[in-house]
Amino acid sequence: MLVGDGMGDYPCDELQGRTPLQAAHAPNMRRIAAAGETRMVQTVPLRGLPPGSDVANLSLFGYNPEENYTGRAPIEAAGANLPLQTDDVAFRCNLVTIRDGCMADHSAGQISTEEARLLIETIAAELGNHDRHFHTGVGYRHLLIWAGGPLQLVTQAPHDIAGRAIAGYLPQGERQAELRELMDLSQALLRDHSVNRARVAAARNPATQIWLWGQGGAMKLKTYPELYQLSGGVITAVDLIRGLGRLAGLQPVAVPGATGQMDTNYAGKVQAALDILTRDDFVFLHVEAPDECGHSGDTRDKVRAIELFDERVVGPVWRELERRGQPYRLLLCIDHRTPIATRGHTRDPVPMAKLDGPVGAVTREAPFDETVHNGLTECVGYEWIRELLRQR
Repeated sequence: MLVGDGMGDYPCDELQGRTPLQAAHAPNMRRIAAAGETRMVQTVPLRGLPPGSDVANLSLFGYNPEENYTGRAPIEAAGANLPLQTDDVAFRCNLVTIRDGCMADHSAGQISTEEARLLIETIAAELGNHDRHFHTGVGYRHLLIWAGGPLQLVTQAPHDIAGRAIAGYLPQGERQAELRELMDLSQALLRDHSVNRARVAAARNPATQIWLWGQGGAMKLKTYPELYQLSGGVITAVDLIRGLGRLAGLQPVAVPGATGQMDTNYAGKVQAALDILTRDDFVFLHVEAPDECGHSGDTRDKVRAIELFDERVVGPVWRELERRGQPYRLLLCIDHRTPIATRGHTRDPVPMAKLDGPVGAVTREAPFDETVHNGLTECVGYEWIRELLRQR
């Protein structure tokens, strides 16, 4: 499975009414669509659950989100190899930039892990205690594990409120004041931190506070070996996908230089995936960059991120599978749309292509974009994935 996170979109005026997928030079994806079978799939339930990467990728792994989902942060805790106890509640802890009361940047200027580690260490020293434990993740993405923490809350993903006033999106519900206090206290701790002073001097967005969201208790899934008699691995730069892999009984493989951005180590990811397929049955290769470009509202970068996914991931993997000459099934996936216009996720259907090979040389192309089959939703995403996994 090759997953381009957030590649789906809406038509853009800047692209003469095309979507980034339509505008991108992506011959490999279009040839796979021509040689295989392409459907529009609904990866996010039409009601009840947020259209996040957690819910959508849970579908791509073949699980029904309505039956299995407990929250985003517990998945990321699994990805960080942080086991949750019975009464633990996990929270995502973003480093964000708030300016004039608005969510100016959900990623604090794509802050580096090295910088973030120093900030989270300060937060942990001052706001952590025997019940609250802060853990450094990757880039702007971190975790709070809270023994006996509040669970019955409504919280908001910061990347879905870009440019909006935060007053209407603060935590609501059980013990909301405790979360709001932690977020408020973090402002004073980070305001004059040496990391932020250096970022401001370099004309970069500072991390002005933490933002807590995505809470939930421990999640358990039936594993791929149990469900499908499949072994394999997961290649990703983010704890969310790493966590889904671990929960599914798949082995996450760390790739040096995997960043979650356009500068990620594409060749290293491809080689790691192909190595897995020499000894196991299944690999889930995830690329985060198109989603990040959607959140930043950068049309040109999103098109380029899609082109890099096609050129440096889809093409090399497909060519090597063909070269090996053994039967294979290749699934080309998008988890959700991250439209440039909204800079957030939507629950619109997305295309997915299945190719059973080897197929030999393919020169014809077919659409792999949001217009496949006139945009009609043909199936529920997790149901088709389950069907394809069981067909082995």
